[in-house]
Amino acid sequence: MERHEFGVAVRQLRESTTPATVGLPVGRRRVQGLRREELGELAGMSADYVRRLEQGRSHPSAGVVHAIARALRVGRAEYERLCALAGYAAADGRVPDEIGPGAMRLLERFTDTPMFVSDAAMNLVAVNTAFLALGHWELTGDPWQWNVAWRTFCDPFRGFRQSAAEATDHEAVLVARLRSAVLRYPADASLAGLVDEMRSRSGLFDTLWREPRPVTAYESSAAFVHPDGGVVTLVGSLVTIPGDDLAALMLTAAPRSADAARLAEIVDDAGEPAVIRVGQPGPG
Repeated sequence: MERHEFGVAVRQLRESTTPATVGLPVGRRRVQGLRREELGELAGMSADYVRRLEQGRSHPSAGVVHAIARALRVGRAEYERLCALAGYAAADGRVPDEIGPGAMRLLERFTDTPMFVSDAAMNLVAVNTAFLALGHWELTGDPWQWNVAWRTFCDPFRGFRQSAAEATDHEAVLVARLRSAVLRYPADASLAGLVDEMRSRSGLFDTLWREPRPVTAYESSAAFVHPDGGVVTLVGSLVTIPGDDLAALMLTAAPRSADAARLAEIVDDAGEPAVIRVGQPGPG
């Protein structure tokens, strides 16, 4: 049954993958998605072997599963599903940090909305210029200077203010996401090190880690203090991005409010819209 389900999953992925997605010419086609010959060539195997896999007549090795996932350019979630159907654990068990096309489209289309994309461990992966224009995310030189949870509990932003109630909701979401990430990626040494360091540095985080609060909302508001002294209040809404195990945070102001007008001024002053990949030691 598992062998059959793996074959069905491969066929469905092959048929739903457009040639352009994997760098192949489109041209005139009689079949939907990729041909078996094309998948075989991309994955380094014969079309006949692809056929046997899809029909459940052959059992793939872990390397074959990885090759197929890489050839089809699937996200982390689909890769882990293929591994599970084939009876294997995912290859590395590390938090994925590659920004996929879905996340890039969000950042590119909402140029007037401050936004960032983070991985499952709450490390920022990419931001847009509207987000950087808020001017609150100063660099500290810490190993986790781009981690939202670290900056919240261990090295708070000077230009970021929340009420006690909003902070409670925000903290609950961060702890819940980190706990979920540790369960899904137990072999990620960097994630384990982050959690250990946060528990030793922040009494509040350690308490919440041992006795987590229930998550009641996946959005909260905050006042951002701009370097010029002005303040704009924005609501952060968390949006999950299936497949790549990423999430986007969008910061918006109340429509037709003074905050909306102020935000528009800040974004206009930021210049040409762009998407910036971030990491260590900073944007680049």
